[in-house]
Amino acid sequence: MTGQAERSVETLLRTQIIDPDCTWSLGSYGAVAAFRRNPDEPARRLDDGRIGLMTDRGAIAFAVSPALRPFAYETGFTGGWSQAVALCLPAAACAMGRRAVLTELGADAAAARPEDRDGILFDLGLGLDAVDACVRVTDPALIACLRAVSGRPLFDAGNPVVHALKVSGPHRVFVARPGRIEVYTAIPAPDGVGEPGPHCHILPQLLRLRRTHAATAPIPHGWVPVAALHPAHPVKDACGLSIPFDAARHAAFERLLDAWGDPGLVALRRAVLSGGVPDPVLADGRFARSAIRAARAQRAAMDA
Repeated sequence: MTGQAERSVETLLRTQIIDPDCTWSLGSYGAVAAFRRNPDEPARRLDDGRIGLMTDRGAIAFAVSPALRPFAYETGFTGGWSQAVALCLPAAACAMGRRAVLTELGADAAAARPEDRDGILFDLGLGLDAVDACVRVTDPALIACLRAVSGRPLFDAGNPVVHALKVSGPHRVFVARPGRIEVYTAIPAPDGVGEPGPHCHILPQLLRLRRTHAATAPIPHGWVPVAALHPAHPVKDACGLSIPFDAARHAAFERLLDAWGDPGLVALRRAVLSGGVPDPVLADGRFARSAIRAARAQRAAMDA
């Protein structure tokens, strides 16, 4: 990446980090931490050179590297579309700990808040290639519990630590090469619904598939998405509820697609939105069909 391109990535991150309507995620398929804040929620910027924010519910911290590359895309589905900018690294440069068992890592010197840097990090041992999914613990009893079962897979039958973590709700800390997301909120009950703010999920049934990302995401071969930003959606609020079509949000993501999207998919999108017929050569393939569905859903929303 050239110096100019690296500065462009930094501008992208700094512009989006100050927008409370942008949600951030970091993780892998089946294990993701997310950061979002309310428009009126107090937030502090990090003072250590990293791009990020801290609130009472969570934190995000990123650093731009020459290898980091954004990919903007839309995914069409029945009744709507999603949008994201994946933050990717080359497959050869994304490796993290890749631990398959619960492992103590020591004090979290890189914690976003200085007061959290004495907490002890434990890698949950999910075996992810590009992300370390951890908990940060200060409670002596929970530290002792985790140490007693270190070296075992988290989801071993009879492993008591899963229940202990759900009850105590320590900070969840997901770390990748570009940065981290920290979640301080309580872990909701299995049948509960968390707030639309910082949260994480770990889904063993998806982890078993050993994928780095959903098959619907048009990530170029050789790249691994380790994080993503999700700008404000034109027809959905933070809770996923329908809102009237917001032309400004739609135009804002269009600019991101122009800057960071696949040119062929962007051309298909433009053809549909302008009322034209997509180029049949470009329209061949799974990702092309999804981009066309997304554009058609946008046309419908604009005309509603």
